[in-house]
Order: sequence, then C-alpha cells, then structure tokens
Amino acid sequence: MQQSHHLIIYTDGSSRGNPGPGGYGAILIWGDTKKELSAGYRLTTNNRMELLAVIMALRSLKKKNISVTIHTDSQYVVNSIEKKWLDKWIKTDFKGGKKNKDLWLAYHEISEHFTIKMKWVKGHADNAFNNRCDELATEAADGRHLLVDEGYEASV
Repeated sequence: MQQSHHLIIYTDGSSRGNPGPGGYGAILIWGDTKKELSAGYRLTTNNRMELLAVIMALRSLKKKNISVTIHTDSQYVVNSIEKKWLDKWIKTDFKGGKKNKDLWLAYHEISEHFTIKMKWVKGHADNAFNNRCDELATEAADGRHLLVDEGYEASV
C-alpha cells in the first residue's frame, strides 16, 4: 500500500534592527525525514526574511505538484497569501509602494508548482519547530559570512 505524504514546512525570519543583519530558518518535514535550511544576510528586513524562508524552502523541493502546509509566525506572509492580497498587488504592479515586490514575484512563481496552505503559529511560544526556526534564523543573522539581499540593498 502506497503511503501518501504531505509536506510540512515551518519557517521563520528575523533581523537585528529593522533594517539590519537578518536571517531565515526553515524545517521541512516529510514523513520521518526532517531537513533544516538557513542563511544570513548583511542588510535586510524582518518581513523579507519571513518571506525568503518560505521561498527558499519551496525552492529546495525536488518534487513538484505536491501539497504543502507552511507554518509561519508572520501574519504579513499568511495574510498576503491567504487573503489574496498578493493577487491584487500583482494585478496593480505593487502600486502605492507595496514592499518586497522582488520576493513576492519569486514566491508567486514558485508557488504555482504546489498546492499551498498557509498556517499562522504564535511565535516564541510552545511550538518546538517554530522555536527551532527562530534559532536557525537568529544564528544565521549573527553569522560571519553574511549574504547580500540584493533586492533590498538595491532599493535603499
């Protein structure tokens, strides 16, 4: 009997100062298999790291057309997707100074390969996976070899 798996992803982003050095963390759970991802950036914002965590987790997937549940403590990310704000922003080309166009377009492109459900979780609470993502994100932000968030740095 074939077992159908559902991919679970936990993500978190952080920045030290907003803007400031930042990082993201993600945990992918497929059955009994877990994989952690993280990276740090020299200058970015909290919202960008929250969103980048989701994008990088999805980009790391080799299988397409699977259903994915993404847990994040970012209301910004959950609401933009679940309340279809992103669709409106894309239609109006992010008019009115909507931020993070580069990342939202990247998310939109990758998201079309999956069936995605966003779930909000309370941050810094009792969810072990969310807390681990927070650790990954802050450790990455405090790391030595920080990457350049080109989309952000080009805009400032």
